[in-house]
Formats: sequence, structure tokens, C-alpha cells
Amino acid sequence: MKTKHLNPWIVVALLWVVGLLNYLDRQMLATMRPAMEVDIASLQSAENFGILMSVFLWIYGIMSPISGVIADRLNRKWLIVVSLFIWSAVTYGMGYANTFEALKWLRAIMGFSEAIYIPAALSLIADYHGSKTRSLAIGIHMTGLYAGQALGGFGATIAEAYTWHSTFHLFGIIGVIYAVILALFLKEKRVVVAEQVPPVNKGGFKALSGIAWLLGNLSFWVVLLYFAIPSLPGWATKNWLPTLFSESLNLDMSVAGPIATITIAVSSFIGVILGGVISDRWVQRNIKARIYTSAGGVLLTVPAIIILGFGHTTFALIAAGVLFGIGFGIFDANNMPILCQFVPARYRATGYGLMNMTGVFFGAFITSFLGKSSDAGHLGRDFALMAGVVLFVVVLQLLILKPKHQELP
Repeated sequence: MKTKHLNPWIVVALLWVVGLLNYLDRQMLATMRPAMEVDIASLQSAENFGILMSVFLWIYGIMSPISGVIADRLNRKWLIVVSLFIWSAVTYGMGYANTFEALKWLRAIMGFSEAIYIPAALSLIADYHGSKTRSLAIGIHMTGLYAGQALGGFGATIAEAYTWHSTFHLFGIIGVIYAVILALFLKEKRVVVAEQVPPVNKGGFKALSGIAWLLGNLSFWVVLLYFAIPSLPGWATKNWLPTLFSESLNLDMSVAGPIATITIAVSSFIGVILGGVISDRWVQRNIKARIYTSAGGVLLTVPAIIILGFGHTTFALIAAGVLFGIGFGIFDANNMPILCQFVPARYRATGYGLMNMTGVFFGAFITSFLGKSSDAGHLGRDFALMAGVVLFVVVLQLLILKPKHQELP
């Protein structure tokens, strides 16, 4: 059966908006806490707020490998459409929440639905784009996530002008409408190749064959760890940087939220484009180029993490935010392309799902840990300590990862 495929860049454009909504809907809560805690007193505790954020992450993490397995077997277009529709409906419903327990349940459902998106979307983009454009395509898609993160920083500003209830309602409706648009225009595409990587567990449950193959591959374990460790500061900046800016600069959250999120988002935008272009061009001449490019980006985040933790001037924090964003953007643009060098097309969504799960579990841990740290008055110090483990994992992947192909079929 022949399927009419879209221009590869149109696919990126369509999914860019979904990526924006994916991060916007989850990120708004981080900056709307001051407005919401007036009506929901439990949110006045930073530890409770950390729990609320980590509930999303635990569910999101558990679902990620399951979502990857499903995306490697079912139509990714419809998985993306249904995922967007559900989390947008949840966002709308959060405008009606009036208890901490209700928010926890809604965040759990959001984690379930949003987890379906990333493995399906990135593997679809990887199938539409070859080695000459893959990092740039992934990078451009990631800018949608950053844009959503930045717009989420305006949650407190919009809530202050109107109400936090109407803010959730507005963006929930936008997402539902776009799910209908996506259903009309997005198209699936599968890379069809000869059987070169025999599935394991032939007589057993086929859904586990991809996971078994991946977990039996040493290179995948290194890729997994390399993805997970930078997720510590990655998730920490998503969930706690507005608070860190507010406390360090003595600013109201309605001001600190946009400053923090826009700084990271704009610099990350620069990073993913830079990392994508360099990696796609360099890999045509050097098979390890994606690994080197990614490592260079992660190394930029090390001094940035330290400055973000200990800095107390506007210039220092914004400069560190820019450095972190550029470095993390370069890292983000190359994760799926590096995975493609060690994992065949049939297992890419599963592989990224496992990576996402591990990264998110690390994120859930650090989110909850920094909540307690904030209550104890040690947020900056404990934030800065993450630099050490990030440096370690960069050295590890440079020593061990030795790709032999630009991509496995």
C-alpha cells in the first residue's frame, strides 16, 4: 500500500506546534504557583509543590518506554493526535481544580498522555530525515519545546492579569483545536529495510524484543546514562529556575518567571540550531562528530550550573542561563541522532522511550530533592552540586562510545 508522504520540513513544522503545547501546558504550573496558592493553600509548601511536579514526572517516566514500544508498532500520527487531545483536555480541566488532590490526579493524567508524544514524534522525524538533516530537524523541533517553556513562564503574568483558571482554559482549548488540525494534515512514514537485526525472543512476547535487544547492547547503556545525567540540571532548570531567580534576585515570580524561562528558551534555540548544523555537516567527514558536538555542548553547562547556583547578580544569572541554554540545546539536538548510530530504525522509539524514562526519573528525583532544599534554604548550593556528575558522564561517553555507522537501518 502506497502512502503519500509530506515534505520532511512540513512534518517538523506541524510537530513544532505540538512540541510547544507539550511544554507550555506542563510548564505553566511552575510559574502560576503564587496565584494558585491563594485558592489552594497546600501549594504554599515548596515540598508539596515539588511533589505535585514530580507526580507528573514519575507517571511520564513509567509510560515513556511503554509509549516507545507502542510507537514502534502502531501509527505514530494517531498516537500524537490522541496524546495532544488528552493533555489539552486535562489542561482545560485544571482550570476547575480546587484541591491539591485534584491537581495531583490531573498532573498524573497529563504525564500519561504527554509521555506518548516524544518517542513517537522524534522517531517519525528521524524516519523523514536522513543523516544530512537529522540533527537540524530534531533541533528545530526542540525549539518548539523551548518556545513552550518560555511561554509557560508567562503563566504568572497572564494569571495576574486575568485568573489562573482562565489561563488553563485558554491553552486547553487551543490544544484541542490543534489536535483536529493535526489529524487532517500529518502523515505517517516508516523506513522499510531488509531484516538485518534479528529480533530476540522470537517465540515470546514480541513487544519485549526491542527492549531485550537494547538492554543487551553496551553502547545503548552508555547512551542511556549520558542522556540521563544531564537531565538532572535539565529538569531542575525547567521546574526550579524561576524560583531560583526569584530568590537570588529578590524578584516577584511574575517577573522572575519570564526572565528565567525566556533566557533559557532563547539561548537553547540558538544551541539546537548551532548543534544541529555543526553535527550534520561534521558527521559527513567524521563518524564521531555527533558525539563530539554533543559533549562540547554539555561541557558548556558545567560552569553555567555552578554560576546559577551561587550567582546573586542579574548579569551573572542571565549570562549563566544563556551559557546553559546554548550547551543544553546542542546536547538536545544530538540525542536522537546519536541513538540512530547505535540502534536500528525498528527500535528507535523504544530506545528513546527508555532514555526518556531514565531521564525523567532522574528529573523527578531532583525536582523533589530541590523542593526540600528550597524549604531548607539551600536551593542554590544543591543546584550547583550537579555540575560534578555532569562532567563525569561526558568523560565516560567520550571514552566508550565508538560509532561505526552514520545510522543503523
